[in-house]
Formats: sequence, C-alpha cells, structure tokens
Amino acid sequence: MTSILAFALPVVVVIATLEGLVLAFVMRRNYNWRAYFASLADALGRQYIVLTFFTLSLAAPASAFAHSHRLFTIPVDTTVATVALLISQDFCYYWFHRCSHRVRWFWATHAVHHSSNELNLAASYRFGWTGRLTGAAIFYVPLLWLGFEPRAVAIASALNLLYQFWLHTDWIPRLGPLEYVLNTPSHHRVHHAANPEYLDHNYGGVLIVWDRIFGTFVAERDDLPCRYGLVQPLRSNNPIIIAFHEWAALARDLWRARSWRDRWSCVVGPPGWQPATAGAFAQPGLACSEHA
Repeated sequence: MTSILAFALPVVVVIATLEGLVLAFVMRRNYNWRAYFASLADALGRQYIVLTFFTLSLAAPASAFAHSHRLFTIPVDTTVATVALLISQDFCYYWFHRCSHRVRWFWATHAVHHSSNELNLAASYRFGWTGRLTGAAIFYVPLLWLGFEPRAVAIASALNLLYQFWLHTDWIPRLGPLEYVLNTPSHHRVHHAANPEYLDHNYGGVLIVWDRIFGTFVAERDDLPCRYGLVQPLRSNNPIIIAFHEWAALARDLWRARSWRDRWSCVVGPPGWQPATAGAFAQPGLACSEHA
C-alpha cells in the first residue's frame, strides 16, 4: 500500500497544484496557498518520514493472528475474486470511516483530514501522521481472517484512497445516475461540510450504497451551501498543530475528567461527548466540540 501511494503522491500533488493555479489565476478565486503547503507538508511528512521510520502498528498483532488463522486462502487471480475483494474492502472502509467520526480515539487522527477550511484536491492528501498509532487497520482484519492476502488488501485500500482523490472538489457538478451508486464530489462535499444538516454523513469510499443501506446518506442541497472544516474551525496552517491539535485536546479533556468512567467515555465516545457534570471540562474550542 505504501509503495503505491508513494509512487502516486508526486502525481496527485502535481494535479492538485494545477488545480490551485487554475482556481487562483484563471477563475480568480481566493485560493489559500498556506493551506496548500500545510497539506503538502502533512503528506510528505507522513509518506517519507512517519511511514518510513515509524513502522509500529497497533493493529499488527491482530492482523498477523487473523491471517495465520484464516478460514480459507483466497488468491486474487480471477475477476470474481478481485471484485469480491474490492467490494469487501470498501465495505470495511465504510465502517472504518464511520467509526473515525464517531469514536474520538480514531477521530484524533481523522480530524486532520477535515481541518482544511476549503475543499480542494490538495486537502485530499491531508491525512495526519498517527493512523498506525490508533490501530485503524483493525477494520480490515476480517478480510485477512477470511483468507485474502495482506498485500492484496493493502493494494485494494490504496486504490480506494486514490479513487477518493478527485472527490475533493467544489467545482465538479452532480453526475446524474452515477450518484445513486458511486461516491461522487457532490456526496463528498456533504461529508466534509460542518453544517448541522450535513454533519456525519456519506462515509462511503468508492460506493455510496453503504450509506443508503445503513441510513447515513444525505444529498447535497442547492439551498444549503457547504461550510467546510471543523465545527470549531482550525485556523492554523502549522503542520505540527494540524497533526496533533486533536490529540492535545483529548489529553486536556482526559486531565480534566473527574472519573475513570469519564476518561474512558472521552476516548471511545463520539467527539462531541461531554460528561453530565461538564462544568469547566466542556469549554468552547476544545476538540470535543470540533467534530465535523
């Protein structure tokens, strides 16, 4: 997975740069170049430093155990097996993505992706540096247990992420009948919006059918423009702050929590969770209120 994304990263950066130049100098839009470079720093730091020198993954033991005790061995050497893997991986991605919004431990990393206050191609590769720390790969363990090879699952995951690159635009219109099956820029604009009407919807990677099945689909409305970013917008373009602001807020909330039950709920509850006796614990600006 990392090799595919490392190969693709220069290509997507060039395309994102061309988009920025067109938006800024042809369409005369107010393009945020500081946010562009913040996203670039996040991507380069993740791909060429974090993933290269920090290989520890919290999900690695579970992945290894599942693969060694797999039910079957499923070679991905036929069209049927390939399609089955891609659909199964996308299904697992839906639940990973949904939990990344509803469980604060995973949100601490995923908040980075939503920290840009504009939706453009450069924002697509702003993923943060702590994905392995959270053990996000745990959501793909069932595929290994069924019998898919880890490398095949990693390739499917990389292709899923590459598909989503073009979804991060606000200038591609609705795509007709494709909107019923595929995740499209229109659906993904809703996902990145912080408007209460749009919040926590459209988690699909390639397919939008999972959202339609599990009740998390919301269509983009012409009368309700999307406001992108976090509920409490992050104004900094410092890559360090972007990468760790939610972890710092989580640490503050854990420190202020008054019981171990509250601490546990703060970690595994949704980003907006607050104890019944919040008091000074729930202060505006804490990441507990920054869910988007």
